[in-house]
Formats: sequence, structure tokens, C-alpha cells
Amino acid sequence: MTARVDHNLYPELRRFGATDISACYNCGVCSAICPLSVDGASFPRRMSRYAQLGLRDKLLASPELWACYGCAECTEACPTGADPASFMAAARRYAVAGYDRTRLAYALSTSRVFAVVFIAALVTLLAGFMYSVHRPADGATVAFFEFIPSDVIHNMGIAVMAVMGVATVVGVFEMVRHVRRGPAQTGTKITARKAADAAFYAVATESLAQTRFRADCADTAAGESGDARPWYLQRWLIHFATMWGFLGLLGATMLDYGLELAGIKATGTPVPIWYPVRLLGTLAGAALIYGTTVMIVRRLRKSDRSSAHSTTSDWSFLALLWIAGATGFILELALYLPQAPAWSYPTFLVHVGVAMALVLLVPFGKFAHVIYRPLALLTIRLRG
Repeated sequence: MTARVDHNLYPELRRFGATDISACYNCGVCSAICPLSVDGASFPRRMSRYAQLGLRDKLLASPELWACYGCAECTEACPTGADPASFMAAARRYAVAGYDRTRLAYALSTSRVFAVVFIAALVTLLAGFMYSVHRPADGATVAFFEFIPSDVIHNMGIAVMAVMGVATVVGVFEMVRHVRRGPAQTGTKITARKAADAAFYAVATESLAQTRFRADCADTAAGESGDARPWYLQRWLIHFATMWGFLGLLGATMLDYGLELAGIKATGTPVPIWYPVRLLGTLAGAALIYGTTVMIVRRLRKSDRSSAHSTTSDWSFLALLWIAGATGFILELALYLPQAPAWSYPTFLVHVGVAMALVLLVPFGKFAHVIYRPLALLTIRLRG
């Protein structure tokens, strides 16, 4: 791989939220303290060096960017205050923008005004489009899918998923292209068994079960050196609840739609709490709200080393997730009330607009790590 120097790399990383990485003099303390840097891996030290030298292509070709869980132990141990944890987070945002050919990810990550205006306009546009085709609803009962025809929402959801899918494919192609141009691991024979093992590790063990996050990334309370947080406030659990809460709600929505197609249950029909799809949605929504609420409080208080620095992409992502979960519970409450509250239908528009915006923005923001992280872990595993 030919090393080409990009003198604008460091200033660009600063725009993505990196702190003064020039304070790093490559001592290696960050790699020594990192619980995920094993077997001689120079991580995150190597990433910082790439940035200092302007090696943009090598930085984007490094799957190790996505192996970081942001525990910030490296920042706490850094003797010069270079804050390698914030640098790694900024480098991931930079990589997402680097893999995106539309430049939308770049604008969302580097301009607070653009991010706020764009996301608000997107939610408004999605909700406004649905309202433009609404039908008069019966005021005596709550009937969301009579207010907005279910086929309109389903077709719009399919269109949103299609756009997101195309952007995802382009991003994955760009990531693979960069990684393939990176340094190859010589002498490694990749068999079908090894590929299957690497895929299971990347997706099931790490991305979904977060095994090393739980085992290796210690979580201590701020100001209480060496004292572990209670289990219900552990970072891995909060992240786990947020991730599975969103996936659970997405799965419940798709199952509900599948039941409607099969003629078993009409979408939006009130059912008992123990009905499988409703129970899944309720539990997933509770997990999502719990996880995002704890994350928001920690970022507001800056109560731990991993929440000390927050960017617009952090706040917008958490805000959209929390609004989607909270409005979902409000709508569930409205659905079982004897009279239709006046606020139920506007809330429904906000909920659907925010949910669709979240899906649409997956390849362009913080949620993009659900795409790139498994691929990066797969690459690392295959390279040994």
C-alpha cells in the first residue's frame, strides 16, 4: 500500500471532535493499558501515529478503529493528556464520512447547525408527507392506521429501507476497498471453518453478545478509584439495552406487519399485554428508554471518562432514540384509553417520522457502527 501524506488530515480530524493529538509523543502507554490491545497489537497508538503523519488511507484501512469500545482507560492513563479515546471516536466519525460518497455524513458530523436543521427538516418532511394523505379519524376511539392508512406507512417504510440499504451497500463497498488496500496478513490460510468461526465471533459473540466488552472493559464510578459501578449501571449493560431495545422494536414492527399480511391480526389492533408481539415491543421499548436515559444523564453530567466529550452526532442520535421510545409508550397508552386524546395523532406522526429518520440515517451517523464494526471484527479475526 503506497503511503500518501494528507496534510489536511489532522485539521479534518479536529473538525470531527478529535482533541489535541499533537500532544501524543508515541510513548505507547495507551496500547499498554488498553485491555483489547493484545498479542503485540499497537492499538490505539498506531491510529494516533497515522493521524500525526497524515496517512489518511492507512487510517481508513485500519479495522482496529472499530474494535474500540470507548472505555477511555487510555485517556485516563495518557501522561500528556492527548485523550486518545476522543481521538478514536473522532476517527470513527471521520471513517464513516470517508466511506460515504454523498458527503451527508461529513456535514452531519462537522456542522452542528446543519445537523440540527437537517434532522428536524427530515422528521418534519416524513411526518408531513404522511399527514398529507391522512383520513378523518373517528373521535371516539383511537385508530392510528385509519388516521394514516397502514399501506402508506408500510410502503413508505419499504422506501426508507431501500434508500438506507443502497447507502449501506455503498459504504460497505468503500470500507472493503480501503481495507483491502491496507497491509495484508501474510502466511495466513483462510479456510471455510476459519471464515465461519470469524463470522460467528464478529456478529454473535462480539456485536450482539458483547463478550469482550463485558469481560475486558472495566467500568468504574467517577471519583471512586477502583470501585465498580452497580450491575444495572455498567456501560456494557446500558449499551446492550439500547442496542437490543432498538432491534427489538424493529423486530416487533416487522412481525406485526407480517401478521397483518398473513391475515392473523390487523396492524394497530389492541391486544393483551402477554400477546407475543406486544410483549416484545413493550420490553424492547423499556430497554431502549432505560439505556438512552442513562446515556443522556451521563453526558449531561459528564459523570465518567467516556462521557466527558459529546458531539452533535452523539446528542442527535440519543435524542432520536429516546423520542422514538417515549412516543411509542405514549401511543401504547393512548391505544387503550376509552377516549381518543387530542394529542394522540400528532404524537403518532412524530413517532413514525422519528423512527423512519433513524433508519434512514443509519449509514450516515453514529449508528453506522452496527454496519462497520462486525466487518472490522471479521477482518481482524481472519488476519489473526
